[in-house]
Amino acid sequence: MQISLNFKSQTCKALLAMSLAFIASSAIAWADKPVKILVPSPAGGTMDVMARILADQLAADLGQPMVVENRPGAGGGIAVQALRAAPADGQTLLVTASNVLTEIPHVMKSGFDPLKDVKLLGIMARTNLVMVGAPNLPAKDFQSFVAYAKKNPNNLSFASYSTGTISHYAGMVLSQRLGLDLQHVPFQGSPPALVQVMGGQIPLMFDGFPTSRTLIASGKLQPYAVASKKRLSQLPDVPTLTELGYPELNFSNWLGVVVSPNLSPEVQEKIHTAVRNATLNPKMRGRMFANGFEAAEDLNPKDLTQLVKTEFDRNALIVKQFNIQMN
Repeated sequence: MQISLNFKSQTCKALLAMSLAFIASSAIAWADKPVKILVPSPAGGTMDVMARILADQLAADLGQPMVVENRPGAGGGIAVQALRAAPADGQTLLVTASNVLTEIPHVMKSGFDPLKDVKLLGIMARTNLVMVGAPNLPAKDFQSFVAYAKKNPNNLSFASYSTGTISHYAGMVLSQRLGLDLQHVPFQGSPPALVQVMGGQIPLMFDGFPTSRTLIASGKLQPYAVASKKRLSQLPDVPTLTELGYPELNFSNWLGVVVSPNLSPEVQEKIHTAVRNATLNPKMRGRMFANGFEAAEDLNPKDLTQLVKTEFDRNALIVKQFNIQMN
């Protein structure tokens, strides 16, 4: 009899916990049918990986299917226009990296105003830039690279994953600060650029850690420095450029959820809460870390809006200073 009572008690507790979890998720859920998550990049890219990690967690948390739809092209403009064309009811979200909103619009006609036509509701993670070199370079750390570059003036280049991105900006700022004349060689994305760096055809690149991490681990790239204020938890022995005396070389991309600015405040708050809860979930954080992402700060919608403006304005100054244009 005692065993039966204990079993019933445990069953009641389990049912109560499940009921409370259901009530909590129902309070946050803002849709009663599948939610579409747009991604402004092809499948397999950094934004796509992040979108699918978030979609899995939101589906588990809210009990509602999340359908990821890739809409690459026009520097993110195609996906943003699809978001703007959809009803402002929360059924369509956009997961994007910050470059779509704060970098590309300065050098490409994207067809939307990132400060007015969309609204950032939450960021899940950050991807920091790593200064990486070809494996055949004699320089084995940042200081020796600087010495090597100064012995080879006007003879070195750097790759980027596109003109007008932080990969481009970081290389230009570094070249100026070191008094070098590094030539910029843009590519359509990280993979083709990294192939050239690994092969030694181009000696240097600033790349996002998620796409370069396995190549660093296997010795196919040499990491010289991280373009951030804090060292990466997965590269604890690699110094930051701030430590090395270049605090202005603080570049990172965040990945966030963007919605229509016409969405009701109530639904906006529910989406913000759901994204925040998802990113705090240990399972999702583990998946992000395994894919090379770093945790992002928890900002409210007002501060998120300011974040977009601050980075947009900073990048505008860099584009003007270096006269950066699409090739």
